[in-house]
Amino acid sequence: MISRIEMEKQEEKNLAGFAMRPSQSRGRKYKEKEHPYRTCFQRDRDRIVHCVAFRRLEYKTQVFVNHEGDYYRTRLTHTIEVAQISRSIARTLQVNEDLTEAIALAHDLGHTPFGHSGEEVLHTLMKEYSGSFEHNRQSWRIVEELESCYPDFPGLNLTYEVREGIIKHKTSYDQPVIKDFEPNKSATIEAQIVNVADEIAYSAHDLDDGLTAGYLQEEELKEVDIWKEICSELKLKSNSIVKEGFKYQAVRLLINKQATDLLEYTSANIGSKKILSLEDVRQNRTIVEFSPEMRRKNKQLKKFLYDRLYNYYKVKRMMEKAKRFIKELFHAYMKQPLQLPPEVQQKMVKLRTVSAKAQVVCDYIAGMTDRSVQDEYIKLFMPYEKV
Repeated sequence: MISRIEMEKQEEKNLAGFAMRPSQSRGRKYKEKEHPYRTCFQRDRDRIVHCVAFRRLEYKTQVFVNHEGDYYRTRLTHTIEVAQISRSIARTLQVNEDLTEAIALAHDLGHTPFGHSGEEVLHTLMKEYSGSFEHNRQSWRIVEELESCYPDFPGLNLTYEVREGIIKHKTSYDQPVIKDFEPNKSATIEAQIVNVADEIAYSAHDLDDGLTAGYLQEEELKEVDIWKEICSELKLKSNSIVKEGFKYQAVRLLINKQATDLLEYTSANIGSKKILSLEDVRQNRTIVEFSPEMRRKNKQLKKFLYDRLYNYYKVKRMMEKAKRFIKELFHAYMKQPLQLPPEVQQKMVKLRTVSAKAQVVCDYIAGMTDRSVQDEYIKLFMPYEKV
């Protein structure tokens, strides 16, 4: 049997000098006794997996609404894929796998029902009350205060480094405004890994789901350079790959090509920028990144997905319908809060300003799943439905 202290000693010896170690953590907001057999980052990971917001990701949209089919990714399966890719990269770079996994598992906790369309409409609605909505900040608020799993403190009381990784999560689609957690310093290398693993995961699985749905055609993809390369490589094995297996192998290669490029270019960055310590990481803007050529290919692929999948008419219909659902629920709750569950009403009773009450309504809707929004809409607006 191995104790926490022995684990930490092994990490001191085996991890790279620029990796984040449990012994270096800035700790938790509320003091807690250390666990005898788990490091602080292992405990964070476990708390995230067991929280309510994590379970709800199963019924939140990635691109396709859950009821459209069992095959398509949900926000939960996306999160699992990001965690898997992140851990593989972290292990190869000899940095902290547990911290990387914890950030990956938490990075989308604040996502709304119906994907980015839900985020957009809540942001617009909150502007009317001098507020805003951004899903990275919402993920941070969930672990900081909204989860109520423990009697001694609000939220999950995670370590500084995991909370920092959540609030500083940054991709081409996520550009959070950061006011806390030393905004002028970079996050840990573990957090930077999750940023890029997120992009690798969603590009690959959105492409996979789009092909499966028939919204994308393989013929169209021939204008995308990285797809042409993959097809060329697979043609050499075409006699042994059946049609259904071709898509699977192509997506696997897409992930592998991007992850390999990321590892090799990041390793070169670490050498050229003389990254030896955690402080070196924090002083450099970006260490974990693709090569310029892979950035170009990745940008081209994302533009293709944006034009042909995210703007596909059936996807746009779903997004606009989702916005109407959320908008009408928000206005109904604001007009008559007694329609909300008792525990949500109790939060509003103590509040004096309308903007504070709007935040409670926003938090409640953001925490709902696609399915619960649809059910609630029917109950509130369909005259013959039982409430």
